[in-house]
Amino acid sequence: IDKAEAEQIKADYNIPSISTGDLLRDVVKGTGEKADAIREILNSGALVPDEIALELLKDRISQADCENGYILDGFPRNVSQAEAYDKILEEMKRDAGLVIVLDIDKEIAKSRISGRFTCPSCKRIYNINTGDMTPKKSGLCDDCNVELIQRSDDNPETYDERYNTYLEKTEPLISYYDKKGIVYHVDSSTSPSATHAQVVKILGE
Repeated sequence: IDKAEAEQIKADYNIPSISTGDLLRDVVKGTGEKADAIREILNSGALVPDEIALELLKDRISQADCENGYILDGFPRNVSQAEAYDKILEEMKRDAGLVIVLDIDKEIAKSRISGRFTCPSCKRIYNINTGDMTPKKSGLCDDCNVELIQRSDDNPETYDERYNTYLEKTEPLISYYDKKGIVYHVDSSTSPSATHAQVVKILGE
């Protein structure tokens, strides 16, 4: 599930969407030894160790708003993380839920990535290359009327590198969950509304 679809499910089902990146950014906004340690790692350009990310994730899904389910956005990213996450779920006596894979052609995905913009205020996601996700006023959020921003790595050059990482690490992850019988594939090459309709059907079943 990508961020846009995660936000739609969050709104429809009233369950939280959890990103480990957001969890880390929230921590470094605070004070204390943990915040200082994570801030130092992020500032150095290094990757935060899985143990730290998993600890934050466990704390988050232990909260009351996750009792009826939650969406994981961008995690796990590899089989090692998935195995560690399975152990957390086992400790908490929870199952792994569903894994929904949004299948899309590489070039269509590149176009969408390079056209993606976000409202810094309400976090709504727009895409200037996708008809039903373009803002009504160019460069401005429909709801907040503030200037939209684009991630520095949302460009064609960086995309190729991220796609190769996906092939190397994420495809084996899909196979890992496929063996558990919980993987569902969705064709996301058409429109966001058609993609969401397929996801809703899977969740309803």
